[in-house]
Amino acid sequence: MSIDFKDHGKKPYVVNIEDATVQNDNYRTTIWTGAKLQVTVMTIQPNDDIGLEVHHGIDQFIRIEEGQGLCQMGPSEDNLNFEQVVSEDEAVLVPADMWHNIKNTSDKPLKLYTIYAGPDHVEGTIHPTHEDAENDPNEH
Repeated sequence: MSIDFKDHGKKPYVVNIEDATVQNDNYRTTIWTGAKLQVTVMTIQPNDDIGLEVHHGIDQFIRIEEGQGLCQMGPSEDNLNFEQVVSEDEAVLVPADMWHNIKNTSDKPLKLYTIYAGPDHVEGTIHPTHEDAENDPNEH
């Protein structure tokens, strides 16, 4: 089934989230942005990562669909005192205000989806590459 990769937020929407995650080839694509929740699918290339970040006041759920990575979290960007290997079918729960990163440690793309409570990216965000995300003035 072909997925319409656009932001369908603020209206009812049903999607096979596994198919959307696996079919997405962009670094980041927001597929639904509401007032208090956002769903994003991501593809992290080998030897790349999500990027060390923190979401102030926003909890995050991440589910790995394909691939393997290393999850790091901690109270500050220079104190990532939690580290665990993550792989297919595992979920990562990131508390608000917690620094975190997931590095792709495999030789194939790491496919994941993430749910932000509330939204973290501008509605309709598409970043084909990690570099595009880094250079987006709307990203923090």
